[in-house]
Amino acid sequence: QGKKLSDALRISAYVFSTGLLMFTALVNIASWLMQNITLGNFWQTAWLEFYDHMEGDEWTIFLVGAALVPALAFWGFNGILLVADITGKPTFITRYRIQLGKNDPVDRKKLWKAIYTALGNQFFVSFPMLVPMFYIMKWWENTFSKELPTFQWFLVELSIFTVVEEILFYYTHRLVHHPVLYKHIHKKHHEWTAPIGVVSIYAHPIEHIVSNTLPVMTGPIIMGSHIVSVSAWFSIALVTTSISHCGYHLPLLPSPEFHDFHHLKFNQCYGVLGVLDFLHGTDRMFRQTKAFERHKVLLSLTPLSESIPEPPKKEE
Repeated sequence: QGKKLSDALRISAYVFSTGLLMFTALVNIASWLMQNITLGNFWQTAWLEFYDHMEGDEWTIFLVGAALVPALAFWGFNGILLVADITGKPTFITRYRIQLGKNDPVDRKKLWKAIYTALGNQFFVSFPMLVPMFYIMKWWENTFSKELPTFQWFLVELSIFTVVEEILFYYTHRLVHHPVLYKHIHKKHHEWTAPIGVVSIYAHPIEHIVSNTLPVMTGPIIMGSHIVSVSAWFSIALVTTSISHCGYHLPLLPSPEFHDFHHLKFNQCYGVLGVLDFLHGTDRMFRQTKAFERHKVLLSLTPLSESIPEPPKKEE
């Protein structure tokens, strides 16, 4: 246990030091852009124009930022993926499929069920949860400020949001894998052993509240974040989880190998970042596979399933 803890701390230190370097680089790049490109105060001006257009109606502004924009990001991204899933076109994309031969093409009946469930979770679970969140955010008296947060502060918030989501998602996800809860709640999500993007919010309503929505909402609530930060974070979270479920390991996008392996094996890789999985030993099997070797950002056009193929099956 002592060695495991020290290894986990070493990985955490590596992750956070890398994040700090990236943060510094991003701040410097952003500062240079603001000083040298004639965009001026573009986002601040755009925000004020939008605020005035909405006549300062905070509820409408909140709905647009916390509901409409993230929903458009989710369905816009998944709409592109669904074209590939349904038609198999463009044909080259199937080369990047993680579980080769699966969902090629996707089962239409299962797909429509997933779409209807995802829409139901958004309209009847996620959106109603925004009502109490709205009043909590108003109490902070910062969410609808006419002055946008600085880019540097948004990056700090984004880091905190990510850590909060990782902790809450990991433990609530393991909770719904308890045999009693799994049978009645989480089994629905695992009907897809080879997931696609829209399956990211294909879940029982209770799971969607506890494991999907609350971990994402909690960070902005704690921080009393500006609605623009909330909107950006919700959109990032929805697109990121769609990538994790999409079934394709595409160039330049975050690796979905980790969560795809969870759908394949059920009892591995519960988290998002993987640090808690390493600490709790819930990624041991994953680390012994070719999927672990492929768990990185693809920086070429050659699919990792081809450059790091599965070993040939032993003849019986």
